[in-house]
Amino acid sequence: MTGKRRYSIAVDFDGVIHRYSKGWHDGTIYDEPMEGAREALARIHRRYRVVIFTTRVNPDLHGGEQQMGRIQEWLARHGFRLGEHYDEITHVKVPALAYIDDRALHFIDWTQALDELGSRYRLP
Repeated sequence: MTGKRRYSIAVDFDGVIHRYSKGWHDGTIYDEPMEGAREALARIHRRYRVVIFTTRVNPDLHGGEQQMGRIQEWLARHGFRLGEHYDEITHVKVPALAYIDDRALHFIDWTQALDELGSRYRLP
């Protein structure tokens, strides 16, 4: 797609790329990649701009500047390459064709969204 602006696909880091089996735990990036993550990102990247989004790098929260370096190191250690698997890491909700996130609810209408939310979590 040389010369044309590529649409973005936003992919959550924790729970989607990084296995994140213990949750936030102590703030470290302690786990292995999710199975198939590297291959999936490479496939998506062939057509779309891949933006990794994570609150870890938010400068207003828990040392975002240090977290950026840790994520970049983790990605490189596990074979994820800038320009091959992803294009950017951010905490900002970027304009994207789709978001791939382990905590997302698919929205059709509010009845469906509340039903899905209620089936996952308690609602009053």
